[in-house]
Amino acid sequence: MEAHGGSVSIATHPNADTAQDGTAFLGHSPGSAGYRRIMVAMFAAGLATFVLLYSTQALLPAFVREFGVSPSASTLTVSLTTAALAVALLVAGPVSEIVGRTRLIHLSMWASVVVAAACALAPSWTSLVGLRMLAGLALAGLPAVATAYLREELHPSAQARAVGLYIGGTGIGGMAGRLVTAPIADVAGWRWAMGAAALFALVCAVLVAVLLPPSRNFAPSPATRDTLTRMARGALADRALLSLYLLGACVVGTLVATLNALGFRLTSSPFHLSLGAVALIYLVYSLGTASSITAGRLADLRDRRDVVPFGCAIAILGVALTLSSVLPVVIVGIALLTIGFFWMHGIASSWVTVRAHASGASASQAASFYLFSYYVGSSVFGNLGATAWTHAGWNGVVALTTSLLLVSAALIAYLRHIPALVPTVRRAEAA
Repeated sequence: MEAHGGSVSIATHPNADTAQDGTAFLGHSPGSAGYRRIMVAMFAAGLATFVLLYSTQALLPAFVREFGVSPSASTLTVSLTTAALAVALLVAGPVSEIVGRTRLIHLSMWASVVVAAACALAPSWTSLVGLRMLAGLALAGLPAVATAYLREELHPSAQARAVGLYIGGTGIGGMAGRLVTAPIADVAGWRWAMGAAALFALVCAVLVAVLLPPSRNFAPSPATRDTLTRMARGALADRALLSLYLLGACVVGTLVATLNALGFRLTSSPFHLSLGAVALIYLVYSLGTASSITAGRLADLRDRRDVVPFGCAIAILGVALTLSSVLPVVIVGIALLTIGFFWMHGIASSWVTVRAHASGASASQAASFYLFSYYVGSSVFGNLGATAWTHAGWNGVVALTTSLLLVSAALIAYLRHIPALVPTVRRAEAA
């Protein structure tokens, strides 16, 4: 038997994993009760995490009015949250190798609900920003282990589509975060809006507690410095993994920079929309959900290298269309950018864990590095989006996001020339 980052596989059988009870366990297959429970629970967990993570993005103009801060300062409620999340991911991934995936997911869900409720009661701007940073720390448990948990517990034939569905849940969560908060803020103020987000997350936390099956293919690693160092070194030694980490930072930076500035553009001339009306545009996130699921299914059938470039091309077209002063064209542009983003992120997320497993590195550690880079990109480039809007208007935002997508295209081209690895439990082309 060979241990790979917390999961144990039998190299002599192409699909068999060793369950905790010692029997051959192939993983939950599509159509089974275990598969359905996992997918509903992980979908709900993704919903809650991203409702809370981006619940303030649609409220940025309200913070400017309420606290008298600048547009760039208002984005700190998003960028500092994602920055804290990024740092916490570096700890959460290794911790999950010791304490287990499901235990960390449950702890993260309940802690996040408590902090979210506290945010709604924050007495000042400083305390709100501080609590949002704490929210980032609390939220880290789910994204740090989600793709590793899915790789370990599901049958190999369904892993890419399952990650696509999970990413789709995060997309709907991002959409719901804006749709829940902005209309309520228009009517009752931002505190009630954030309270509603906390209540939504509480319902999801209950669903996860009831439905999520315990790990069967997880084997804890010893809690030693040498073990943790070896896991980190393995996840940083592969050129493809490093390229995927940077790709995640660039693609999410494109989306978050655009959305951070979007509210300011659409509430000003020539559009003059309300916060509630702007929030309706985030319904395009449902297209992103369909995009990630479709990309995952294609990745199960074809080489990821052949599928991911389509997402980048779609995103570049979408950014170009947002230059229009015609609202429907802008909305189409945002929709295409969202589709392209979720297409690339969904494939890259599953690719990281499969590649890490094939190389003998820790899957959860690689996922943590990917998400660390992803949320650093969200934090840094998201804040730069608001700065570009302040100093150069929408043309500045488009210049920033187009540059990020061109870097993404270069990384995708580079990934196509890195040889695939042959994993013990996956077909060779997947890595």
